[in-house]
Amino acid sequence: MWLPKLKYGHRDSSECKRLECFLDKNLPLHRAPVIESFRLYLIDSKCTPENIKMWVVIAVSHCLRELEVIYSSYPEKPNILPSNLYTCKSLVILELCGEIRLDVPRMAFLPSLKTLQLHSVRYLNEDSLHRLLSNCPVLEDLLVDLLLSDSMEKLTVVVPSLQILSLFIPHSYEIDGIVIETPSLKYFKLIDHNSKSHYCLVKNMPNLIEADIDVELHSIKSLIGSITSVKRLSICSQAMYDGGFVFNQLKHLKLCRCKGHSSDLLVRLLKDSSNLQALDLSEMDYHENHDILYWHQPSTVPECMLLSLQTLNLSAYRGTPEERDLAVYFLKNAVHLKTTTIKSCVFDDERFDMLKELALSSRASTTCQLVFD
Repeated sequence: MWLPKLKYGHRDSSECKRLECFLDKNLPLHRAPVIESFRLYLIDSKCTPENIKMWVVIAVSHCLRELEVIYSSYPEKPNILPSNLYTCKSLVILELCGEIRLDVPRMAFLPSLKTLQLHSVRYLNEDSLHRLLSNCPVLEDLLVDLLLSDSMEKLTVVVPSLQILSLFIPHSYEIDGIVIETPSLKYFKLIDHNSKSHYCLVKNMPNLIEADIDVELHSIKSLIGSITSVKRLSICSQAMYDGGFVFNQLKHLKLCRCKGHSSDLLVRLLKDSSNLQALDLSEMDYHENHDILYWHQPSTVPECMLLSLQTLNLSAYRGTPEERDLAVYFLKNAVHLKTTTIKSCVFDDERFDMLKELALSSRASTTCQLVFD
């Protein structure tokens, strides 16, 4: 065997046995000096954990650069990762998915690892993830998707080299707090649906360009304060934040309208984003559509509407009085608006009436095109 890219998997228990026999016999004979990628797809697997460990040991011995393991078994949740994986000098990409137990040894060190994705894995203890991250000196891309049935008192991500961070915390996950210190970060995604009261301490991210925030936090002050350098922001939050923050580089804002009081957050962000060019009011993926409960226009027109706003998108438009007032407010006050796109979910006759009503509204921009989708 000389192939540098290896991919194996099974669909049922009979295939599992054949796969075990094949790999036990042939993988030790592999002759390629470097294995570029080794992928194992073992769903509802009956493969012996010791055999899986040995396969990974052999792959690591061939200067392995990329490892992907998708694994599940029932009812046992064995440890299928060998200790030598955590000291593989050549490993650049590691992707683990399923109830894989992460037992990180004290001597762990992955000097070349740049991408780490952990989907629903199990952590042996509180120190497992922290120990792993602390020993990845060049890590650039990290994804952590926490397992619903697991728990962790504190999620800590302190990685100076990190540029991309994606964190997913499910609704009923037992967690007391989140601590993030990633000064080189450029992209940040946080989906935190945990309804339990917990803190979120995020230190400054001066190089951050884009943030995707979907949280159920009771307070977002620390979070907002850490992302003020972004150029693109997508946000869904019931909680508000106090004034004092300035998004002077923000060009593109997407605000999820699934929260009944989202218009409050909209007004705050408009005031704090003097250079905003594009605004999208829609629902994030898998979020329910809710009507805007009220629209209280700002006492003064936000600076971005006078100087920079060019594009407005309104999704799931029903033509309620609150929605109509909001749309009319932008048409009347956004001086440089070029395009306003209205995406409606009502029938054609109603749609025509709504379009006619908005089309007859006065506009601050003589070049603004009204598009009804």
